[in-house]
Amino acid sequence: MVELRCEAVRWVDDEPWPGVVEVQFTDAAGRRWSLVDKAPIFAAMGELGPDLAYPVEVTVSCVIAEGRGLPQDNEVVTVSTSPHGVSTPDGREEFTVWSDQLTH
Repeated sequence: MVELRCEAVRWVDDEPWPGVVEVQFTDAAGRRWSLVDKAPIFAAMGELGPDLAYPVEVTVSCVIAEGRGLPQDNEVVTVSTSPHGVSTPDGREEFTVWSDQLTH
């Protein structure tokens, strides 16, 4: 599984426990996307919480769509944030991003 680099931009709410955070990233076409989910879903250098100074760099687990292997440098690739059920508020979970936005 790979990770998509994002940034946590704000703490949304303390409920449901352990709290909800909004995370954003920009796709290969330059469109900004928001994901809102429980804080532990997003890997961070420290705990995400209401008192943290945002933005904070985080990642979200994803899989490369279309059954492809790892992408080459500077390649556009489609990923799905479905491994942990993460999606945009309107339900979208597939995005086209640059390969340098991913970590393994």
